[in-house]
Amino acid sequence: MTEKTYPVTDEELFRFAELGRHSSTFTVLRHVRIAEQMGLSGTDHKTFDLVGQSDGPLTAGRIAELTGLSTGAVTGVIDRLERVGLVRRVRDLEDRRKVLVEVVPGAEERFAPLFQPAFDALRETLVQFSPAERKVIERYQNVILEQLRAEVMDNSRPA
Repeated sequence: MTEKTYPVTDEELFRFAELGRHSSTFTVLRHVRIAEQMGLSGTDHKTFDLVGQSDGPLTAGRIAELTGLSTGAVTGVIDRLERVGLVRRVRDLEDRRKVLVEVVPGAEERFAPLFQPAFDALRETLVQFSPAERKVIERYQNVILEQLRAEVMDNSRPA
């Protein structure tokens, strides 16, 4: 079933683009600040986040695909994350030649307090909207997220 579409004026498009641009900038800056508090670079922090969001351990090659980083750069990221005790390398149980990267149990929880101000701000924002409005905002966020995911995943795969 196709979603109903509605016309968008150039002025509306510009306003939403500007909001997205500003939101993206401040989100990146927030995560850079959090990364610094974790003793990581922004790239290391978001790579750790991607490994943590996965359904299980990942190969270095898969991490390279997800991040768009070279395999050499990914090796350096994994080394740094391993050095600070956030991830570990483990052998694949099905193919002992493969090395997988997994999050060390409890590693994400160690840094949960750094994210509390963001959760508090989100709650303060959401209470300003009715449950029906929140559903619209959530639908919008999910559509944008899917578009971003598709763009990043499509561009990160080697030709």
